[in-house]
Amino acid sequence: MSDAELAAEGAAGRVGRALVVTASNRAAAGVYADRGGPVLVEGLRDMGFAVDGPLVVPDGEPVSQALRDAVAAGYDVVLTTGGTGLTPGDLTPEVTRGVLDREVPGIAEAIRAYGTAQGVATAALSRGVAGLAGRMLVVNLPGSPGGCRDGIAVLAPILPHAVSQARGGDHRPGGGV
Repeated sequence: MSDAELAAEGAAGRVGRALVVTASNRAAAGVYADRGGPVLVEGLRDMGFAVDGPLVVPDGEPVSQALRDAVAAGYDVVLTTGGTGLTPGDLTPEVTRGVLDREVPGIAEAIRAYGTAQGVATAALSRGVAGLAGRMLVVNLPGSPGGCRDGIAVLAPILPHAVSQARGGDHRPGGGV
């Protein structure tokens, strides 16, 4: 599918269905408001996805359950925010790996590289992963609004094509991925 065709589908709201999951023990307990999830919802909508969420859950098994439920519901994309750091309670990458069939490491690498190139040295500390659970693409993003904006900046030019590929679409003419 050409870039123009992808853009037309996005404008018509046909890129796909997406879910945003916020992994935060404190936000789930009402200690503070989720600030990253809304950034992801807006970014996905701007790409033309029909978006649900943010679904705010504690880190760990609730994230795994949300991902399994999303596969069963037929979502094309799930973006998670939070739980990718170094604290003992940050378990999102581990539980995500338990749901994935295949990893797509270049996406997570690109997000970390983008953040560090923007002068945010701590972006290198994100342990987020990306991959496919069936035909659903899952991408872990940091919990900060800035990390979410960086993730959207990286994903915007590739996510519609990645969804097409996961559905079995052909590679773009001219040697593109």
